[in-house]
Amino acid sequence: MADHEDPKTGKKNKGTSKEVCGYPLSIFFIVVNEFCERFSYYGMRAVLVLYFKYFLRWDDDLATSIYHTFVALCYLTPILGAIVADSWLGKFKTIIYLSIVYAIGQVAMAVSAIHDITDTDRDGTPNNMTFHVVLSMVGLFLIALGTGGIKPCVAAFGGDQFGDHQERQRRTFFSVFYLCINGGSLLSTIITPILRAQNCGIYSKQKCYSLAFGVPAALMVVALVVFIVGSGMYYKAKPEGNIMGDVCKCIGFAISNRYKHRSKQYPSREHWMDWAEDKYDKLLIAQIKMVLKVLFLYIPLPMFWTLFDQKGSRWTLQATTMDGNFGAIVIQPDQMQTVNPILILTLVPIMDSVIYPLIKKCGLNFTPLKRMTVGMFLAALAFVCAAVVQIEIDKTLPVFPSNFQSQLKLLNMGNHPVTAGLPGYGQVTLQAAQASEEYFTFEEDQISISVSGPEMKRNISLIKGQRQTLLIPLTISDEWQLTADLTTKPEEGNNAIRFVNGMNKPVNVSTSEVVFGQIEKFHYSNYSQIRNGRATFFLQSGQLSCAFSRDFGFGSSYTFFIPSTLSLGSNCQESITGAEDIKPNSVHMALQVPQYFFITAGEVMFSVTGLEFSYSQAPSNMKAVLQAGWLLTVAIGNFIVLIVAEVAKLPKQWTEYVLFASLLLCVCIIFSIMAYFYTYIDPTEIEAKFRRNVGDDDDDKNDKQRKLEMEMMKRDLDRSDDEHYKGKQTKM
Repeated sequence: MADHEDPKTGKKNKGTSKEVCGYPLSIFFIVVNEFCERFSYYGMRAVLVLYFKYFLRWDDDLATSIYHTFVALCYLTPILGAIVADSWLGKFKTIIYLSIVYAIGQVAMAVSAIHDITDTDRDGTPNNMTFHVVLSMVGLFLIALGTGGIKPCVAAFGGDQFGDHQERQRRTFFSVFYLCINGGSLLSTIITPILRAQNCGIYSKQKCYSLAFGVPAALMVVALVVFIVGSGMYYKAKPEGNIMGDVCKCIGFAISNRYKHRSKQYPSREHWMDWAEDKYDKLLIAQIKMVLKVLFLYIPLPMFWTLFDQKGSRWTLQATTMDGNFGAIVIQPDQMQTVNPILILTLVPIMDSVIYPLIKKCGLNFTPLKRMTVGMFLAALAFVCAAVVQIEIDKTLPVFPSNFQSQLKLLNMGNHPVTAGLPGYGQVTLQAAQASEEYFTFEEDQISISVSGPEMKRNISLIKGQRQTLLIPLTISDEWQLTADLTTKPEEGNNAIRFVNGMNKPVNVSTSEVVFGQIEKFHYSNYSQIRNGRATFFLQSGQLSCAFSRDFGFGSSYTFFIPSTLSLGSNCQESITGAEDIKPNSVHMALQVPQYFFITAGEVMFSVTGLEFSYSQAPSNMKAVLQAGWLLTVAIGNFIVLIVAEVAKLPKQWTEYVLFASLLLCVCIIFSIMAYFYTYIDPTEIEAKFRRNVGDDDDDKNDKQRKLEMEMMKRDLDRSDDEHYKGKQTKM
């Protein structure tokens, strides 16, 4: 192919791309651009829910809803991008302009996460939350507009760089293209959570969401610059005009015309779109038929994405109730998502180089639609695995009180054992400086507790739906205190820790990362979040201090008691006692690997194949439109998550997993039937055929027109002679 030759038509164009190993050099700029853009998008998205929850202080439901709405919007805007690219700016300019919008949105997100901007009282919490919410929502809208607008253009623009003689290279490009998507996703989901965990700020140190958003913003700027650098090498197909408008008008006319001629006196036509032949070109009608044929196949596809996108929400929440200690490394719950891109980078070359050729050698016709069907089945299987894991997790979770129950734990702050009488439980003996092992559950609002040694009886008021700990003081006649305990697992796999001071003087408690503050005598601290691993606590009262260490797992809650007999100034490791309020996670995160494997194998077969299938079955002037239709299925899938979750209201998470798996399995069967009756086409061949027919028709019309003009000229001459003859007769 010549340097300045259009790979589609052989005509001159502005591109000057050389070939390297059979590939146009221009695609390397496109691949690098895609890698940086995907890093930017997935890096920002990896910490987005945590930003909503811990920076904007939204609850779980609102954070999840806005998150899925944003993801859905990212996959709705491709329609707009496709229309702009195909009918107005072309793919190249659309990518440039919307990438600028995209970068501005990322910068806005980074600025919105700087707490010092409105933190007037320097306590680490923004005082004008409205500013941060509005700026972040504007940023997310611009990001959704940018990333969605360029989605259908980049893949199709890359495919345009190949000539007809490079079909094998084009197929390889789509695989490499998908590898870059997952390569960017992998690095970003590893790096941005680490950046988020750092502390930054001018006046007070807080989790560094601004850095976690700022790095993706910088990568988006890099993506834009790289794409512009390769500008002179690209083959830039000109926009075909308002093709989407023409398509809609043509379909509308066909439906209208069919309705007008619904009487039996009008002969039926082979396809309902043929009713548009009275007004529209046959080539356009044929192209629309090809698009509609593929879009019809797309109808069942959103259910796959309904399951797939839950790995970033439901599965991450599942991981917060699991043990992430892998020995040499410790995996945080939100880092389990990195398993997906790691498996993608492994499975894509294995599938292309080993599995598919092996299936072909076995004589099996493993068509793209068959691959997609198998991919859907594997995704359903992944959710069955998730349900099994959830059942195992549920066996280890604490039983929290219902709305009609209360739970109570007892803590003996004295130096001698006491015996407490509880209604329905009899006598319970508490050792010195020890708490009861389990919580006691009551249906009543108020209970009477008697304590012997010395004898004392008190009426205790309980709160429905809550857990509380009753602090029995050193001197029984002193005030009995009730603490508010946790009724949920600590978030993000952290451990909730608090201290009860049984000493007759205030004590300061701190670690290298957390300050519990001063705990007054015979009082208790609030809960503080401690990461997994070994933590060392420093206790100080006046000039005296001591330290003790403790290893923590994931998702536990402890109440540590400082006894009155503690002697500060020496090692207090053995003196401080701990009550385990919520047991640490015991189901290992490694059990999630099978579900990630199946969902990823399904993604490789479904998504990679779907991208290639959409491009190969699309007419030359509607490739971006069909790519947008493919991405639209992802948006609908995200909406289905919200609908099913809200309507179903299932009490157990594992039943919801089974429900989604069953729905996808049913859709998989329907899709396999639709795929069986689908006939693969070559859009280029069909378009060429129609153009030849149109050319032949034009030649026939020209011949007929010339013959008609000759006959009319002859008739005019005859008529002229006849009138001349008649004129002569009259004068005579």
